[in-house]
Amino acid sequence: QVQLVESGGGLVQAGGSLRLSCVASGSIYTINTMGWYRQAPGKQRELVATIVSGGTTNYADSVKGRFTISRDNAKNTMYLQMNSLKPEDTAVYYCRSTIVPLTPRANFVYWGQGTQVTVSS
Repeated sequence: QVQLVESGGGLVQAGGSLRLSCVASGSIYTINTMGWYRQAPGKQRELVATIVSGGTTNYADSVKGRFTISRDNAKNTMYLQMNSLKPEDTAVYYCRSTIVPLTPRANFVYWGQGTQVTVSS
């Protein structure tokens, strides 16, 4: 069984910073793409940033220059450093990853349970 668990959310004032973490655990053979998504109240879930196993990253235009995604492959962990936070960044942030478990050896998409980020003005 593979699990993704996020942590690091909370309440912060505009202009502040938070660091989210996502740990993958269980019977993992390899982890491919990892990413952060977010969903604000009344809105669709949207891509924030992704990172592939080789380290190439991709960001939504709305977070470029403020957020940094990274991963530690040895720890099966992904991070999202969020700086210069704005009230419009308020959302539930979800970790998503494509993972090949030990068995069966096929790509599956996994989601975490989400962590709330609230930015006050």
